Amino acid sequence: MSWDASTRYGCAVADGGLALVQDLLNTIPAGRPRRPDLLADLASAQGWSDVALTDWAGVTGRPAPRVELDERGLDELRALRADLRSVVGAGPEHSADLPVADLRTAAVGLALRADGTVTLEPRGQGWRALAGLVLTEVLEAQRADSWRRLKTCRNERCATAFYDRSRNNSGAWHDVRVCGNAVNLRASRARRRAAAAAGDR
Repeated sequence: MSWDASTRYGCAVADGGLALVQDLLNTIPAGRPRRPDLLADLASAQGWSDVALTDWAGVTGRPAPRVELDERGLDELRALRADLRSVVGAGPEHSADLPVADLRTAAVGLALRADGTVTLEPRGQGWRALAGLVLTEVLEAQRADSWRRLKTCRNERCATAFYDRSRNNSGAWHDVRVCGNAVNLRASRARRRAAAAAGDR
């Protein structure tokens, strides 16, 4: 799978359909040099959606809905990305601080498949189908207890979404060498400056 938005940042990619959610989160402009916002305009957003849905179909073995975006759909997709980033970035330790309100809703239906399993299927066309698919994958990840492993890099200058594969789910950086070392170096320099300033008094 390509998962273009996530792999351009060198992120560990989530398992299964949760990678679609991660890829949407990683359409943001980030990195050095700054990579473009894949939802900046209709053409790039449609290109991202086409590839991401093909990747999703490949990892889930399910047919992807055909999504044709328009300007309203692009605005809705950006809003969904912002809402998802607000809850992923908050982390479970801050979830009590978040307002109890619906950020996004999507229509889904239950479908009985030939093998006897029941699946959630997005309803609607265009951005509604994509939003339904994304929120369904969030729900499935919460049920599988893998949602808590989707995080945003603690480096505020980066903030890319990564899948924490550490045994104790303690990862803080999408890449320790790129972001962890940079943040730790800045913190170390700040401590030395503070110590030097205190010594001058």
